[in-house]
Amino acid sequence: MTKFVIVTGGVVSSLGKGIAAASLAAILESRGLKVTMLKLDPYINVDPGTMSPFQHGEVFVTEDGAETDLDLGHYERFISAKMRKANNFTTGQIYESVLRKERRGEYLGKTVQVIPHITNEIQAFIERGAHAAWGDQTDVAIVEIGGTVGDIESLPFLESVRQMSLRLGRGSCCFIHLVLVPYLPSAGELKTKPTQHSVQKLREIGIYPDALLCRADRRIPDDEREKISMFSNVSPDAVISVWDVDSIYKIPAMLESQQLDAIVVDKLNLNVPKADLSRWADIVFAQENPMQTITIGMVGKYMTLTESYKSLIEAVNHAGLHTRTHVEIKFIDSEDIESEGTDMLKRLDAILVPGGFGKRGTEGKIRAIQFAREYQVPYLGICLGMQLAVIEFARHCAGLENANSTEFDSKTDTPVIALITEWLNAGGKLETRSANSDLGGTMRLGSQRCPIQPHTLAHSIYGDEVNERHRHRYEVNQNYVAQLVQAGLKISAQTPKEKLPEMIELPSHPWFIGVQFHPEFTSTPREGHPLFTSYVQAALAYKQSKSEKQVKTAS
Repeated sequence: MTKFVIVTGGVVSSLGKGIAAASLAAILESRGLKVTMLKLDPYINVDPGTMSPFQHGEVFVTEDGAETDLDLGHYERFISAKMRKANNFTTGQIYESVLRKERRGEYLGKTVQVIPHITNEIQAFIERGAHAAWGDQTDVAIVEIGGTVGDIESLPFLESVRQMSLRLGRGSCCFIHLVLVPYLPSAGELKTKPTQHSVQKLREIGIYPDALLCRADRRIPDDEREKISMFSNVSPDAVISVWDVDSIYKIPAMLESQQLDAIVVDKLNLNVPKADLSRWADIVFAQENPMQTITIGMVGKYMTLTESYKSLIEAVNHAGLHTRTHVEIKFIDSEDIESEGTDMLKRLDAILVPGGFGKRGTEGKIRAIQFAREYQVPYLGICLGMQLAVIEFARHCAGLENANSTEFDSKTDTPVIALITEWLNAGGKLETRSANSDLGGTMRLGSQRCPIQPHTLAHSIYGDEVNERHRHRYEVNQNYVAQLVQAGLKISAQTPKEKLPEMIELPSHPWFIGVQFHPEFTSTPREGHPLFTSYVQAALAYKQSKSEKQVKTAS
């Protein structure tokens, strides 16, 4: 029978519940357990797909095409289970499901209420998500509840897990509460009162934590842990200090050294071997002992909130781990290029243009792409970054001076990038996409297999086939492909049925690739990702060639 670990948060948000939960999952997996994870979001949006990156950060996409919370990216980076749509749900989805049942008459005319109907639906969603990855073989499902204790939005979720723990019985659930222990410089001490109040609020709901994860900017002394223990009715050994570290990949060892996994295993009556965190030790060693350094310029428009590119930043750093390279990412606002020019790009070892939506800053990105093409700087364009590379090539190499995307100019007379009006979705249903369609759930989403042309740079990286996740509405217009190819653009991969370009490259360039998909979603610190590893290796080669040229010039 599947056991559950419920992770809640208190005092303030953004303390790192997702990282803490994922780190615990990694430890449990190293003990031989099949572990999966769920994220319960209390907001009413059906999914984060239409939410601003400034509001929500990155939207993570699963293999089955769900737009989910960015914490699911952390989950996949820490454990081997692949997340599915069922691993993340919101208040909006719960109410939508209950209302559909009510309209169908499934409640037999009863008054539909938060208790029991909403709470029962939440429990059903939790149990469905727990079996999405491993089926009935799931040993432990870690359930992270978004928000903080005391939020009115979170109450139905907390009530649901309380009911679930009673229904499943002793040894079925373990509750972990993550709280802030602030340090006040004026007083010169850590303050435990916020933790005490947060645990008190949780106990009022009927949930008694088995362990506390106490976040602070420093290690929490034993006397403070004992104080927290006394006022929270939690064993001193279960008051875990979680201090700030320079790498999230150090957290599994931090938690394991304080026996958090032993507390969980004991509470859930699991008989499993001790943890083996040697893989994570190797990752941390590689991270702390690089043999070389490169600088990559990421040109975008959400540069003030790097959470918008969380998976991408991690993927680049994973490539650094596997090449023993310290990758310094320089975040460049594309509007600065529009106003100040491209001089800021001259000291970079590679240029990357990530995905995005909207017209703002696109001309600056195009100028950065032109700089990368003309000066032979390694270039990687992801989703929008590929589309803009096609526009740049069309304007400056294929004689299509007015080339544009209908996303930026609906009346352009040279729409090299445009909406696809019809295609078959995964279920075989013909759908229509237009500028007037709803935004939510109207993109090409999820994994799609695609053959790769032989004798291409893409083939040397991926082999015969690529299978990556998508999140976009616009595609390369097939009416212009022949003209672009004749001018020198290489379509190295395209979908087998619709013939939509998936990867482009420039044979005349040492390393220039654009991809319509999002490879960052499948990168992990354990295996890295072949595309990003090749990209970092190209940046290293470019940096070496620059150094050699400088030496020759000096001599």
